Amino acid sequence: MIITGVETWTDQLPLTRPYVIATRVVSTVDLHFVRLENNLGFFGLGCAAPTAVTAENAEACLGALDACARDILKGSDPRPLRALIRRLRMECVQYPSAMAAMDMALYDLLARTVGIPVAAMLGQCVKALPTSITIGILPLEETLSEAREYLGRGFRCLKVKLGLNYEEDIERLRVLRELCSADIRIRVDANQGYTIEQARQLAHESHALNLELIEQPLGRGKEGHLLGLSREAQKLMAADESLHGPEDALRLAADTPFGIWNIKLMKCGGVTGALGISDIAELAGIDLMWGCMDESVISIAAALHTAYACPQTRYLDLDGSFDLSRDTATGGFILSDGYMHLLETPGFGTNLAD
Repeated sequence: MIITGVETWTDQLPLTRPYVIATRVVSTVDLHFVRLENNLGFFGLGCAAPTAVTAENAEACLGALDACARDILKGSDPRPLRALIRRLRMECVQYPSAMAAMDMALYDLLARTVGIPVAAMLGQCVKALPTSITIGILPLEETLSEAREYLGRGFRCLKVKLGLNYEEDIERLRVLRELCSADIRIRVDANQGYTIEQARQLAHESHALNLELIEQPLGRGKEGHLLGLSREAQKLMAADESLHGPEDALRLAADTPFGIWNIKLMKCGGVTGALGISDIAELAGIDLMWGCMDESVISIAAALHTAYACPQTRYLDLDGSFDLSRDTATGGFILSDGYMHLLETPGFGTNLAD
């Protein structure tokens, strides 16, 4: 089997809800794509969503994706997968999202060629879980309005962005909890915005507010402060910015300041990096959450298949494609009452839109 065709491109996709960063309004997202084809007529798709979290430059990311796909993948046999991915990693150290796109395209290609879903190829052990859907940092009434909309659409788990003003955050959460019935899960993401005392106080408030987890309360590099919390409070804490790849997982497994790790394919370089983190989490007894950026269903499906093949998976936050009013691809999964179900089709089950 040989990869005979390689195609890369960028697509600017409109967002359903524009948002403000500093002095400008962001209404679109630029995503990079790769399509591989082998000599047997099968193809594989990948998506890169460069992020400031990994300090990737979007233009350089596309350049790395195009160069590596053409210079390394084209003409290669994809079956010695790990060896091929090691070669790619050496060239993409600074471009984890480009690495993720090529990595997932290889898994997609191989699974389509043998005629099974990627989750089945990896050993699926999770059937279906609910995904959270995110409410940004908004005034109280807008928070409640979005919550009502999402609940009306069948979502049973809300993730609320916090981190600018602790007192206002607590008030938003109290009113939101009053709106939601007890069976509605509420998670919070502090985006590195709190002090250790605020994190401690929020952990204490979590009982009355019935919070499921608290994501990244402190900045990356300050994880050691969480070791001063009670073990019960630490179990509520989920690492996001503190966890990029398996190297971070090894470091975090040593002291376990977090009870939950949030894996994002764009940070760890794709399916292979995610599986490496998962193996460490299983040995360390850490629960897994799977997150994303604003992404196409191509990479969301890749994360979902990988998540369902990892025994430590407990939480999904794979709402990134819901933010797009138009996507480059279709398929990938079925969303029913907030639960994400895999398609029983080969690969990741995605196809380019007409």
